Amino acid sequence: MQFTSIAFILFFVTVFGLYWLFQKNVKIQNILLLLASYVFYAFWDWRFLALLIGSSAAAYFLGIKIGGNEGNKKRLYLNLGLILAIGTLFYFKYFNFFIDSFADLFGIKNTLTVSIALPLGISFYTFRIISYFLDIKNRKLKPEPDALVFFNYIAFFPSMTSGPIDRGGLLLPQLRKERVFTSENGADAVRQILYGAFKKLVIANSITPITQGIFQNYEHLSGSTVAFGAILFLFEIYADFSGYSDMAIGLAKLLGLKITKNFAFPLFAQNIAEFWRKWHISLTSWLTDYVFTPLVIQFRDYEKKGLIAAIVLNFVLIGIWHGPRYTFVLFGLLHGLYYIPLILTNKLNKKKKFSKSFPTIPEMGNIFLTMVMVCFAFILFAAPTLTDAVGMYGRVFSLSFFSIPQFIKVKILGFIFILVLIDWMNKDQEHGLEISRFNPIMRRALYVFLIFMIMYFGVFGNGNFIYEQF
Repeated sequence: MQFTSIAFILFFVTVFGLYWLFQKNVKIQNILLLLASYVFYAFWDWRFLALLIGSSAAAYFLGIKIGGNEGNKKRLYLNLGLILAIGTLFYFKYFNFFIDSFADLFGIKNTLTVSIALPLGISFYTFRIISYFLDIKNRKLKPEPDALVFFNYIAFFPSMTSGPIDRGGLLLPQLRKERVFTSENGADAVRQILYGAFKKLVIANSITPITQGIFQNYEHLSGSTVAFGAILFLFEIYADFSGYSDMAIGLAKLLGLKITKNFAFPLFAQNIAEFWRKWHISLTSWLTDYVFTPLVIQFRDYEKKGLIAAIVLNFVLIGIWHGPRYTFVLFGLLHGLYYIPLILTNKLNKKKKFSKSFPTIPEMGNIFLTMVMVCFAFILFAAPTLTDAVGMYGRVFSLSFFSIPQFIKVKILGFIFILVLIDWMNKDQEHGLEISRFNPIMRRALYVFLIFMIMYFGVFGNGNFIYEQF
């Protein structure tokens, strides 16, 4: 049941109506919300609903135990919770990868590989559970006593399949108290959903067949075409993933809840550190708090070398989080290595602000260089195997790079231009269609334009989002 499907629209309209019918009764609202989340999840694959409920129940009881004990008992329950959460994720997502790798390393015939389906959203809700345990351990959060509230936090359907990865400190307090629906928040939510749908249906879905055609046939294409495919893939994955995030945040707003912002116009980042502060924010901030910061403290005696090691390890984990592929590991490693010049020149934490309403030549140069680095790394992200990645890079670094690329479509370039223009106009706002400051005529004209683009150019056949696979 995709956000862009008729089935989901009917589902959400029904949930929305029933939910606000009981505006004064938080408990009934939470019961309806949890039932809706479980129906939404079961619609994908009912077999894994028991795993979601079981994981929630174990996390609920272990959270209470972690918060209610000290010393060795506290560590025991914390370790048990982390082992259960990470172990479940490892089994479903990485078991076969490690078994195959071990067998290949030692030349052993592998008889242990089994067919394991990946439960929907397991990476996202597992990270919610882990952060919940660690926040209780660090006294940033108290255990949630209300099981209904906690189960909703884990299974909240707008952010179930592709995030954002919400923290307990943000969502749990909102689920405990009465929610209020206002026309202002409702209008803003619909605007954000509209922009997310435009990004997904018009841009991402239009680019997908082109990038698939390029990456699946790279051996027969010029280096310039493969490079062009990498550029298109950046816009595809940005439009797809940020489009999902926009819709998820908008749907949550319609239910009176605020969830984590996941993108902050990364296409205008002027260095790689700024890019990652603006891209998949909920994951990068999660790893910063629970992995990078502890590593920096651990390596503090090694000064810049320790900082480099912490960042590289952090990004390797980002790569591994995406899935059991060596290309993902190298994708993370390469991004970590990109940070080294910033660290050595003491520019890691310097934030660049645009000096004018239009970027200057040096600012455009910074953006261009950053996007080239990102696109270069995204070849690893797109390649299914190391052999394919090497082959793609080989084509890019061949003399055919200087030829005219194939698959250029003016229509696609026009879509990308519209995306960049809208993002640029609203780069200092909360989201890409935060245009309440515009006059009413301009607002309505833009709404009509985006709806027309969706109805006329939207590709409705591919409702799947890229990050559902993670």
